[in-house]
Amino acid sequence: MNWNTNHFVWVDWAILIIGLCLVGWAVYRSIQKDKKKMKGADSQDYLFGKGEPWYIIGMAIFAANIGSEHLVGLAGTGAKDGVGMAHWEMQGWMILILGWLFVPFYQLLNNKLGRIITMPEFLKYRYTKRTGSWLSIITLVAYVFTKVSVTAFTGGIFFEYLLGIPFWYGALGLIFITCIFTVFGGMKGVMTLSSIQTPILIIGSFLVLFLGLNLLGNGSITAGWSAMMDNARQMHDGFGINHMFHTNPKDPMYGDYPGYVVFLGASIIGFWYWCTDQHIVQRVLGQRKGEDNREVMKRARRGTICAGYFKILPCFMFLIPGMIAIALQNKGVINMGTDPTTGKLVTDSAFAIMVKNVLPVGIKGIVTIGFVCALVASLAAFFNSCATLFTEDFYKPLKPGKSESHYVLVGRIATVVVVLLGLAWMPVMMSMNTLYSYLQNIQSLLAPAIVAVFVLGIFSKRITPKAGEWGLIGGFLIGMLRLITNIVTKNGTENVFGSLGNSTAWFWQTNWLIFECWLLVFIMVMMYIISLFTKAPTKEQLEAITFSSDYKKEIRESWSVWDIAGSLGVIVLCVAFYVYFW
Repeated sequence: MNWNTNHFVWVDWAILIIGLCLVGWAVYRSIQKDKKKMKGADSQDYLFGKGEPWYIIGMAIFAANIGSEHLVGLAGTGAKDGVGMAHWEMQGWMILILGWLFVPFYQLLNNKLGRIITMPEFLKYRYTKRTGSWLSIITLVAYVFTKVSVTAFTGGIFFEYLLGIPFWYGALGLIFITCIFTVFGGMKGVMTLSSIQTPILIIGSFLVLFLGLNLLGNGSITAGWSAMMDNARQMHDGFGINHMFHTNPKDPMYGDYPGYVVFLGASIIGFWYWCTDQHIVQRVLGQRKGEDNREVMKRARRGTICAGYFKILPCFMFLIPGMIAIALQNKGVINMGTDPTTGKLVTDSAFAIMVKNVLPVGIKGIVTIGFVCALVASLAAFFNSCATLFTEDFYKPLKPGKSESHYVLVGRIATVVVVLLGLAWMPVMMSMNTLYSYLQNIQSLLAPAIVAVFVLGIFSKRITPKAGEWGLIGGFLIGMLRLITNIVTKNGTENVFGSLGNSTAWFWQTNWLIFECWLLVFIMVMMYIISLFTKAPTKEQLEAITFSSDYKKEIRESWSVWDIAGSLGVIVLCVAFYVYFW
């Protein structure tokens, strides 16, 4: 047997099938053991899980973030545009904001109310019930647009190029398996799978990185790195893809990444995603009954610090391997293939082709186990969050007093509905722009309104409940109007509005990052203006939510010097990456 073959052979298939069966058995055992402790189904344990160690929380946050959009989209973007998209990945520092600032708010409010909260419930207490309901709607819409459809699409591409499975079989198969896993596994299944797949995923991806550099450098990793950077400097008409900021208007990447605005735009999306999105925050909301609140905050914060270190890795796990792939492609070592209709290079195949070409027989199978588990864990986390939002924020208020098993069933049905909506959106998504740009573009339309209501709600006592409500609703509607214009104008490249289009071009042609920043400013100003003419928040609302001395005291008593040192380490590593790739 040729142990260095570039194909997925029977040994890899055998290892993959046996490995996935063992993973399934381990998750099943963990769930059954947990059910015995629970003595029956419990909706809060199903949706949120129970208090987990800080390192499991860190792995779960990381695993919830890593999906097929990284295996396909991020690596493909690395091959096409280099480190330009690293702004969205080098955000370990942003996860620290979740741990140091928002976790205490969420946990202390939970302690005051005597129940676990969702993000919409958080806004209900600061603003109005409609504000919380609209956040649930926006979040579910975001999951349909950016999670289910994107993960299914990219999962299909990954399986097609790596395993030779037809696209739709791979996409629908991933959805089907994940749906079953989520329905029967709940949050405990997600947390268990995360702890299993994270080490395999990291080790496997770094094997691809180092073996790819070794192949590019003809047996030398350092020579491979130099060759990769040399190739990156020559791309895009000599402007290069080896730097994160593109300030020259003549640079082909300037239109997508306009100067230093890219950092601000990425930070707005990052703040929404890492600090306020149910999908992520739900990883840190679990706690044991009767547990001291400071211990809960300490464990959750350390989990976010751990996740901060993990979040530094995707650039090296996926983006840089994409840069290696394009260097190997230009060198004639690998072939990523071309689109038969456009004749353009299929950069989305970069990571799968790298796995096939640089990993030896057997290792391909082992590493693929981690990749498959990562896809399922990430998608399952989204499904679980959808079930949580629908059950806790819509169904329970309408149907109180039902059995816990009934609420679990309703959450499972909600998961299936979201899956079907995501699949229905796939054809529209596939007609819009490149994958990773599409994903960030959609998020840039949803993030500003959510960021505005959370930031002003916590740090400003002047913002009234109605201001928060209309800020969220108005921002969302403007974002959806922009999305519609993106679809009909093919991302601003075609004027379909005639003479009206000339006067409204500022709305549908403005760069998406610049539009995002101005939308955030507009929403914040609008909220302040509305606050001048509407009823002020009650004393109870301000005491429960806004930043106060009580919160400062609780936060101070929950951390030690090790938390500070760990957090500084994350920041230093992020800064070092920016300095190197400036």
